[in-house]
Amino acid sequence: MRPRTTVIPVATESTSQWTQIRRRFFRHRLAVTGLIVLLLLAIACYGSPFLAPYPENFQDLLLGSTGPSAEHWLGTDDLGRDFFSQLLYAGRISLSVGLGVGLLSTALGVAVGSVAGYFGGWVDELLMRIVDLFLIVPAIAVLALALQGLGTSPITIVLVLSGLGWTVIARVARSQVLSLREKEFVDAAVVLGASPVRVLVRHMLPNLAGVIAVNVSLSVAAAIITESTLSFLGFGVQPPDSSWGNMLSQAAGLLGTPQMHLLIYPGLFILVTVLAVNFIGDGLRDAFDPHAKH
Repeated sequence: MRPRTTVIPVATESTSQWTQIRRRFFRHRLAVTGLIVLLLLAIACYGSPFLAPYPENFQDLLLGSTGPSAEHWLGTDDLGRDFFSQLLYAGRISLSVGLGVGLLSTALGVAVGSVAGYFGGWVDELLMRIVDLFLIVPAIAVLALALQGLGTSPITIVLVLSGLGWTVIARVARSQVLSLREKEFVDAAVVLGASPVRVLVRHMLPNLAGVIAVNVSLSVAAAIITESTLSFLGFGVQPPDSSWGNMLSQAAGLLGTPQMHLLIYPGLFILVTVLAVNFIGDGLRDAFDPHAKH
């Protein structure tokens, strides 16, 4: 009687690269925590017309400034406005500026850096000298002058910050493309007749996904801090619009007074948001780099 053999099934399903990236990201506890915190902040701020206890800029002049209470969780400001509601409404502008600058500056920087790295020669020299010119410009001074001349609307702030924030990612993208240009798959695409645009978009940009994702997260955090700095100095968002930096500026003289909570809460929101975005950036960096250690 022939011995009975047991066949052990072997899993042959390969795990895609994006599945591995997703798994590595969700194993990064701080990154997942940052993502959850950022999502909650975004839902609360962008849903403020429905979630905020009071309408935007709703004033009770007879009430004046009060401390936290059951009716006003974070108290009220000098104009009798519910401070928690104002923080949520202000968060829409701060988050929008951060996200807008992160996406726009990264897109511009990747485009310039990729073109410079792929074509080389005089194109590379010209674009890199332009990058160097932007890098030596004192950013805060230029931002203040530009916003004073062009206006301080959130769209203007996004455009100006993006115009000065694309240089770092441009240099990084250029170095990556210079390395990728020597790979066999690029030579094969060129031999098969692929145009430079197709080679850049179809074959090189997917290999820059990690660099792009990390830079977007870091640019968002940097833009929120820069916008807050400009607003604190009086060159950013102006009333009746509000941002977290604008609220910090309005409460700057309250340090050491019973109303100091009006200074603490906007700073705390900025701190939590920036930490959450940086944790997400760390998680993305480790997820796209399998050799990285948490």
